[in-house]
Amino acid sequence: MKRLLLCTLLGFAFLPSAFANSIDALKSFVQHTQTARAQFRQLLLDKKMTTVQEAAGSMEFMRPGKFRWQYEKPYQQTIVGDGAKLWLYDPDLKQVTVKKLDQAIGGSPAALLAGNNEIDKFFNLKDIGKRGTLEWLEATPKGQDSSFELVRMGFNNETLEVMELRDHFGQTTIIKFSGLERNPKLAPDLFHFTPPKGADVIGE
Repeated sequence: MKRLLLCTLLGFAFLPSAFANSIDALKSFVQHTQTARAQFRQLLLDKKMTTVQEAAGSMEFMRPGKFRWQYEKPYQQTIVGDGAKLWLYDPDLKQVTVKKLDQAIGGSPAALLAGNNEIDKFFNLKDIGKRGTLEWLEATPKGQDSSFELVRMGFNNETLEVMELRDHFGQTTIIKFSGLERNPKLAPDLFHFTPPKGADVIGE
């Protein structure tokens, strides 16, 4: 169950108002937001929509391709994109996994918000209307190698409050955001990762 935390690689947004639909809001975010940060709560649901895992932590990113996804509860794990490589660190296992960032982020949820401006290159976007109090966008990866079947984003006025990610195994990951900040000043070393001494490094 613990490794499931690392499967969710994504971002968040605080979006300008007065857009025709959620697609316009997302594209404007990509154009005008260079950095962002927030707290998050994450739920993993099985095929029966029963909660099987909960987690919480913080997220920062600096476009394009730099981000830090820090899990604090129920245990610590770290995902860092430094612009060239993706680092996944599990302190309990003392293990670091590293991949080329362009291969890891292309069709992932992170590319929607922390990637470059080529959203249409990797995703089919669809405004799916209102559900409850939120306006929803659905993004379907164009590539066959994506670990997710689709991503949905729920907007409340100017804020992206929720992201829902459905994988190919029928599981759904829900991320709820709080304390969103748009274009804060972020220290560059947030997006630099050096494997701790004694940790096993797997990958490139």
